Amino acid sequence: MSVQSTGQAIGSALALAMEMDKNVFLAGEGIGTSIHVSPHLPANGLLERFGPDRVRDTPVSEAGIAGLAVGASCMGLKPVIEVMFFPFVTLASDMIVNHAAKLRYLSGGLSSFPLTVRIKTGIFSAGCQHSHYLEAWLTHTPGLKVVYPSNPADAKGLMLSAIFDPDPVIFIEEMPLYWSIHGETPDGDVRVTLGQAHIARAGSDVTLATYGGAVHVALKAAEVLADKGISMEVIDLRSLSPLDTATVVSSVCKTGRFVSLHDAARFCGFGAELVALVSESCFAELKAPPRRIAAPDIPVPFTPPQEKFYKPSVDTVAQTIRQLVS
Repeated sequence: MSVQSTGQAIGSALALAMEMDKNVFLAGEGIGTSIHVSPHLPANGLLERFGPDRVRDTPVSEAGIAGLAVGASCMGLKPVIEVMFFPFVTLASDMIVNHAAKLRYLSGGLSSFPLTVRIKTGIFSAGCQHSHYLEAWLTHTPGLKVVYPSNPADAKGLMLSAIFDPDPVIFIEEMPLYWSIHGETPDGDVRVTLGQAHIARAGSDVTLATYGGAVHVALKAAEVLADKGISMEVIDLRSLSPLDTATVVSSVCKTGRFVSLHDAARFCGFGAELVALVSESCFAELKAPPRRIAAPDIPVPFTPPQEKFYKPSVDTVAQTIRQLVS
């Protein structure tokens, strides 16, 4: 075990995968330049370690980067590409959604097409054209796997699983977690199974399911609620597609109440799918209607005070739970 930041943990997974398999390579805008000199950025030091043939700096063209990945995957390589900010995935969506996600199906299941798309996201005073959570778009695409870690150990384990998975995997990295969240990270090739959630905190009165940085908001809210005599179970989904429905359903059947939480906009967000799952699978056990906690249906604002208003807070979560159990 070693203590790492989330960014360092992702970087250690990338380095280990490249050591294990010469077919693994990285590509992206600026991935081989000085913008990655921070020790908390995943690509830090990888160019010097593996050389420009395996850490490829690309033109500023998300469509071109995604096309490179699809073609390389078809030729037996294992590309790991970076989309610098989540909104820019729209520029790469044709290659990812209309090609990568469908190639196994079009081959009749006879061929595999391993590729990993690293997408940076988060709210970090960069404005709405750099901050926009689109995970629900991607989970709506059959053929894509989508993972969203909240801590260093899971980030490393999920990244290794993603790179060596036979199918395209979207790996969402919340940038503020790069340096803000540190934790013990297993050494070596220790993987986290795709599609397996984690009970981040056990509870008996209400179930809350979330992912990414919102997990830490939920855990802080659980501490506040515990002081009021309310026991909240927090599920860190880790993987959005495939989704660990069994863990969610089992928890809700135990607690009888359910809340979803995410930093994406509320309308048609991933929380809506979770509420639908719970309503269909746990209706007889529910003691109250399921609730969604999410950002408002507006573009992500720029200034820190407005960002604070936009992002669901510990107080918002705690207040919603108190209303639900009252």
